[in-house]
Amino acid sequence: MLLDEYPELSRCIERRRFLKSVAAGTVVLALGGGTFVVAAADDPRAKALRPDGRPRLPPGQRIIDALKPMGGDPGDPSPGNFRLKVHGEVDNPLDVDFAALLAMPQTDQTCDVHCVTGWTMLDSKWRGVQVAHLAKLAKVRDTARHVIFEAAQGYTANVRLAEAIAPTVLIAHQHSGNPLARPHGPPARSLVPDLYFWKSAKWLTGIRFVKADRPGFWETRGYHNHADPWKEERYG
Repeated sequence: MLLDEYPELSRCIERRRFLKSVAAGTVVLALGGGTFVVAAADDPRAKALRPDGRPRLPPGQRIIDALKPMGGDPGDPSPGNFRLKVHGEVDNPLDVDFAALLAMPQTDQTCDVHCVTGWTMLDSKWRGVQVAHLAKLAKVRDTARHVIFEAAQGYTANVRLAEAIAPTVLIAHQHSGNPLARPHGPPARSLVPDLYFWKSAKWLTGIRFVKADRPGFWETRGYHNHADPWKEERYG
């Protein structure tokens, strides 16, 4: 069975069930070696609307106060060894080291992130380079339709091209004003805030532009191919 093969997935599902059963009021959870505060059910932020009219808090989510490490096979955290390959359906492939990434135009962004296991962190702060900027430098061809974020240990996550080059999508190297902590995929990760967080690949090594969609690591293991939190596209 899938859950027997991937015990981490089983634990994530159990945590999600627990979060959904939490009663109204502020609750403190100790999960994964850390303590996280779940906001009260009547937190006004949960009822606020985004500029696009959707509720700020997607259905089935609970607000927590810190970014949770969600596992995964780690890569090399050393900035000196970092290389980001931008390739595929492009006319100008790139091989970007960390110094080159920092020399590019930087975006400081405050956004909400949503994990498929049921937690949401509001107002998370990031700094990085827009994927759209890298796409422009690489001269993406008109034939490209999807982006594959490539990461350590063969991990991949697929995103539609139009969503991958949205202005909020970054190759992030800082969180909360600091370099990414080891559990969060240093030295750089993708950040796709309007999709479930597994699409924001950690320990990033490549951005591949492709003609045809190629489901990634979790998408081939039962997770939804698109992953819109407001449609609760959790599982395929």
